[in-house]
Amino acid sequence: MARLELGLDTFGDVTAGPDGAPLPYDQVIRNIVDQAVLADELGLAFFGVGEHHRDDFAVSAPEVVLAAIASRTTQIHLGTAVTVLSSDDPIRVYERFATLDAVSGGRAEVILGRGSFTESFPLFGLDLGQYEELFSEKLDLFAALRSEGPVTWQGTLRPPLVDQHIFPKTAAGTVTTWIGVGGSPESVIRAARYGMPLMLAIIGGPPAQFAPYAQLYRQALEQLGRPRLPIGVHSPGHVADTDEQAREELWPHFAVQRERIGRERGWPPPTREEFEAAAGPEGAVHVGSPRTVADKIIRNARLLGLDRFDLKFSNGTLPHDKLMRSIELYGREVAPLVHDALG
Repeated sequence: MARLELGLDTFGDVTAGPDGAPLPYDQVIRNIVDQAVLADELGLAFFGVGEHHRDDFAVSAPEVVLAAIASRTTQIHLGTAVTVLSSDDPIRVYERFATLDAVSGGRAEVILGRGSFTESFPLFGLDLGQYEELFSEKLDLFAALRSEGPVTWQGTLRPPLVDQHIFPKTAAGTVTTWIGVGGSPESVIRAARYGMPLMLAIIGGPPAQFAPYAQLYRQALEQLGRPRLPIGVHSPGHVADTDEQAREELWPHFAVQRERIGRERGWPPPTREEFEAAAGPEGAVHVGSPRTVADKIIRNARLLGLDRFDLKFSNGTLPHDKLMRSIELYGREVAPLVHDALG
């Protein structure tokens, strides 16, 4: 196995200030930039910023935040987690990331997905009844744009393109593009068909359940005659000095966020027992001391044959100082443990 890349993802959650009240959006966004600067200083591989259009998240234009991060960092790759392609224009997405690639000196990546929220559809006047059709057609167009040559393309939801160039061109000739997948075989095969790396979003249930998807992706690449491509995982977690401290810090903020989302989606309220199970060795939440988190990453990297692991370190209103400490421990202690174990 090649050296596992370790990254971080944030959704720009609106965090609590020292008095427990939510911080204003502008401060949350500036804090995200500081978090990414620390990740760069620690030598981490990737920093991803999610896109949301609701009041509990501060970032609706991740490329702008990433450009600000690019101006203060030198090595870390920068991307989204994810770009909701279904409710965006593929041409504008490509142009924005080609621009970010120039600003960052070739460090831009985009992870395309449907997103786990649907607020962007009514906001931009799109029909949720076309959920699958929108993503499929826009992904097909985006894939055509990646050649950065003259594009001739036709679909059903927008006018065709005939020998159309998109600017700016990137120095490398394309933008690094992943497909984010929540766990459907069709999406896994589609990533292989387009020749894009696969990012598995494992936010619940045992990571072992995703092993068949990793295997399916590799088999599909082989059958399509494509070279081996990276597989990554995005999972939530939090690192503190001890297991008990990490769980006690995370639980109240994790619970409030899950309870709100659960009310919106008809889920039962979260319980501490469920949280402890998710935080255990077989669960999806990577929370604990550096040794505990490292062991879980090592186990899942071997199980799934991973090339990258991105810790979704922002969790509801968990305060900025706790996030910074989590990043520091992840970079200084978790990363060396993982790299030593995996060679």
